[in-house]
Amino acid sequence: MERGMDRNVKKYFRKVLFSVALGFGWMIGCATAGIYFHLGYWNTNPAIVPILFYSCMAITLGLLLWWYYRTWKK
Repeated sequence: MERGMDRNVKKYFRKVLFSVALGFGWMIGCATAGIYFHLGYWNTNPAIVPILFYSCMAITLGLLLWWYYRTWKK
């Protein structure tokens, strides 16, 4: 009998941990850029800055969801 975890279980846990880490990283990055650097506020910046920030946030969310779909489809 083999010691340790099964390879499929290891792959699954690695996939779960990597997915959670990427999701939290995306959320923390967006919150930091939007709140700490004031990129998400309409009152303190010219109108183009929040528009670019939210469009980049939407594009990266789409890429993150595409990566989730591609990873979990296998």
